[in-house]
Amino acid sequence: MSWTEIVIEIARDNAEALSDALMEAGALSVSVEDADEGTDAEQPLFGEPGMEPEEAAWEHSRVVALTDVDADQSAIVAAAAKAIRLKTVPAFTLRAVAEQDWVRLTQSQFAPIHIGKNIWVVPSWHEAPDPEGLILELDPGLAFGTGSHPTTRLCMEWLEANPAPGKTVLDYGCGSGILAMVAKKLDSGVVNGVDIDPQAIESARDNALRNKCDIEYFLPDTFAKSAHAGQRFDTVVANILSSPLKVMAPMLSGRVADGGALILSGVLARQANEVIDAYAPFIKLGVWAEQDGWVALHGRLGSDAAPLARVKEGA
Repeated sequence: MSWTEIVIEIARDNAEALSDALMEAGALSVSVEDADEGTDAEQPLFGEPGMEPEEAAWEHSRVVALTDVDADQSAIVAAAAKAIRLKTVPAFTLRAVAEQDWVRLTQSQFAPIHIGKNIWVVPSWHEAPDPEGLILELDPGLAFGTGSHPTTRLCMEWLEANPAPGKTVLDYGCGSGILAMVAKKLDSGVVNGVDIDPQAIESARDNALRNKCDIEYFLPDTFAKSAHAGQRFDTVVANILSSPLKVMAPMLSGRVADGGALILSGVLARQANEVIDAYAPFIKLGVWAEQDGWVALHGRLGSDAAPLARVKEGA
């Protein structure tokens, strides 16, 4: 199927109203762009924090409406102009949209990802580059965690470097469930995942089923009422962000079994000492590795020394 785009340049005051009117008049979709994009007059839509513009629009806007190729584009524009009471029908140009295999085009943007020594994250439409590796079949989706982000990679690399066959693992803030699946494929025993997002839990369960991993995933409330409610784990991994990690320091530390390991990521290198300090009353942490400005912290409950030196102040 082919489509035609209607392109209209219009002042900011009418851009939003015209967009809505074009949809009512038969457009399939409408977007608004900066008509001065790529020129000296280009305007950022948002400024610095605390200085955002009052209206999310550009002084000189370009409205782009997608229509069926056989649609009457002139009639659509005229109807939209009349609906918002423009004095004249705005000038417009037409742009052909070539037919493409959008699914294949999207899939081509996601190739297998090699992580650590032996881990491969492979979309379902690809063959595994190394069938003997630790293979995770995982398609990009709404839940965070495909192995492309440094924080996820750091946690996966830690798990690979510290396998614990038969040991229990808790993945808190599990997202897609990727870390829990790595642990399970490295022969861990009971593995649980927890996330506040119901959609993430659904995604994680689907991924575990696809990868033949026996893992239970919970929302926090159901986890607190489950058979694992008071359980302490040999490994607790949490790839979230520094602020919630600091708030959850007592809870996450309390989930670590004696001699067990705690691994935290989602922490920028400059935030490492703040997080280390938040956990200091419970467990001594150190920086395990850094990648692209992000760090993974780890420590063992009951250890008298941090595993690695702390990040230098100001780093």
